[in-house]
Amino acid sequence: MKVEGKIGIYKRKIKKIFKIAEKVLKEDFSNVLVSVNFVTDDKIKELNNKFRQIDKVTDVLSFPNLNKTPNEKLSKYKKEADFDTGLLFVGDIVISKNVAKKQAREYEHSLTREVCFLALHGFLHLLGFDHIKENDEKIMIKLQNKIMAEASL
Repeated sequence: MKVEGKIGIYKRKIKKIFKIAEKVLKEDFSNVLVSVNFVTDDKIKELNNKFRQIDKVTDVLSFPNLNKTPNEKLSKYKKEADFDTGLLFVGDIVISKNVAKKQAREYEHSLTREVCFLALHGFLHLLGFDHIKENDEKIMIKLQNKIMAEASL
């Protein structure tokens, strides 16, 4: 897996979370590319308004490159991988670092834990998971909890 973006000291931890997700989801992420970036509150508000028509700051947004459902394997999309690199770009994740800091204080855990949780949440969205319906939300929460626990976060 290749993680690109402006995430500073969190890159190694986020890659670890995604590696655990690979194991839990029984997927092969070896040729996966994902972009993760911290943005300002103004930028995430702008993106939230533009793409979701919600004019407020949020913690994390995901922009999937694939129209994948949770039950589909990424191998289905191998033809969409970059011809030169062989990497399959699954999408972009943007995180408001200010909101992450605020939520870490609010939930009384580390900023590292919060950033990893938000990156994981965004990554699951890129893989087709959502929390619109109650049952789908339960599945997503269970996965997040399992992966975070395995990462000892």
